[in-house]
Amino acid sequence: MDEAEMGADYRDAVLPGVRWEKRKFVRCDFAEADLRGLVTQGCTFDECDFTRADLGESKHETSAFRSCTFDRTVLAQASWRGCSLLGSSFVDCRMRSITARDTDFTLVSLARTDLRKLDLSGLRLRESNLIESNLTDVNLRDADLRGAKIDANALVQAKFAGAKVDVDTAIAFAAAHGLVIS
Repeated sequence: MDEAEMGADYRDAVLPGVRWEKRKFVRCDFAEADLRGLVTQGCTFDECDFTRADLGESKHETSAFRSCTFDRTVLAQASWRGCSLLGSSFVDCRMRSITARDTDFTLVSLARTDLRKLDLSGLRLRESNLIESNLTDVNLRDADLRGAKIDANALVQAKFAGAKVDVDTAIAFAAAHGLVIS
């Protein structure tokens, strides 16, 4: 991997369809950048800011986005395969039609995010924050949700068959479905 780009300013950059391989970005500013169709492979982004960036139709393979900020970021039709989003934060992002396979969302904040109808099956969402997220018709089959923060409304909206949860979430799930626990 090449030397890391430290604190580079990509704010307002217009780079649609660019391809990055094995690059490392640390505390870089991608705010309001046009990165539509970006392709990354084997890249790392540590503490980078993607506020109001356009990452629509982007494809990421074996890349890591650690502790990054995605605030009002366009992510429509973005895909992650074999990636890590450890500790990243998503606020008011368009998450329509995203795909994620073999991707780690541990410690990710998706609070108040509209995730309707997404397939998040098999993903690692350990200790993620899903409070007040819209999980209507979300497929969380076989997802690892241990330690995740999920409110009662979300527990009745999503499909949790086969998901791994901790005891507290199991009790909350039962209560959200009308069971009386005594």
